[in-house]
Amino acid sequence: MEIKKAKKLSGSLAIPGDKSISHRAVMFGSLAEGTTKITNFLEGADCLSTISCFRKMGINIENTEGEILVHGKGLHGLCAPSETLDVGNSGTTTRLISGILAGQDFVSELTGDASIQKRPMKRIMTPLSQMGADIISLNGNGCAPLKISGKKLHAIHYNSPVASAQVKSCVLLAGMYADGITRVTEPVLSRNHTEIMLNYFGANVTAEGTTASIKPDPSLYGREILVPGDISSAAYFIAAGLLVPNSEILLKNVGINPTRDGILRVCRDMGADITLLNETTEGEPTADLLIRSSALHGTTIEGAIIPTLIDELPMIAVMAAFAEGTTVIRDAQELRVKESDRIQVMTENLRKMGADIQETEDGMIIHGGKALHGAEIDPHLDHRVAMSFAVAGLLCEGTLSIKNGECVNISYPEFYSDLYSLAE
Repeated sequence: MEIKKAKKLSGSLAIPGDKSISHRAVMFGSLAEGTTKITNFLEGADCLSTISCFRKMGINIENTEGEILVHGKGLHGLCAPSETLDVGNSGTTTRLISGILAGQDFVSELTGDASIQKRPMKRIMTPLSQMGADIISLNGNGCAPLKISGKKLHAIHYNSPVASAQVKSCVLLAGMYADGITRVTEPVLSRNHTEIMLNYFGANVTAEGTTASIKPDPSLYGREILVPGDISSAAYFIAAGLLVPNSEILLKNVGINPTRDGILRVCRDMGADITLLNETTEGEPTADLLIRSSALHGTTIEGAIIPTLIDELPMIAVMAAFAEGTTVIRDAQELRVKESDRIQVMTENLRKMGADIQETEDGMIIHGGKALHGAEIDPHLDHRVAMSFAVAGLLCEGTLSIKNGECVNISYPEFYSDLYSLAE
């Protein structure tokens, strides 16, 4: 995939549905009584993996005219799959579904692509084992493939060493099958889509500070869900609109949940001109984002804000390379266990373009403002890295080429066409 410099960006865009919310809508709809109708579902490869897994467990899921209909069978309605559940590249599918499978009365196996088979699963195996689950790594390395033999589970209060919505959600979902109230405490608050949506379906989830609790054996009922636009997908267009001179773009119906909106806070710290229009606050908060090109400057990103923008840090690293001054990213060691080692991959590729960037154990130090040039970028099949460098290609001199650029299909199949629709 080749990207060339743009003169400016203009127009409006409806951002595809939020990936995290799309996953959860299918999962919780499968465990609910009756039909759940999902509108603006993200039809990326990851979310389609979730649909495939639940179909293999006996759930009828229709995909028609941009709507997903999930005909749920209730909390105890899943059937033993006759084959291995393939999660593809999806860490969300792997970790959340493990919590559900731990409490079933059947045995199942989970596997995925080469990337998934390197990602750490001990972080869910540990709390699930404490609840009495029988979950093993078939290769003995704490990664997928996993074998899960469903058991009756015990309620626990788990103090998670990492702020991870996937770990928290896994334990809360297992808690629906436990013998008492299950609690999860995080070091700082991670995204809370699971808590919001489970309550919407009829569960009893409470949150106090960084602790979430769930009562067992809830009765879930099918609901209608309008999935907001994914702020992680919007991030590339936010950055492009800010960085490409003379640009003004409108991004419609973007989710601005405060556990996910760190990208907006960092952009404003860097001097961004972003206006929120048509805000809604019911359920998952949303807004239209008006983005105007801005002179950005460096900032420091660390601490509690990191979980609210962990997926956006590759894009922020690119923004920092084009901003004036120095940007420091700390406390982001979680980037090393994503679809790629994003600290290493971003550093390696930005250097190819002529950026002044230093890799640290838990982040990056980026001295911005240098003129960058085109290069051949290897995103290591990481969709977020590929999209971040596509934005860089709109700004650098010469042509930027992205190896295996089609990896963006994991989360945003229309990404390149949407990007070019705004470019002049």
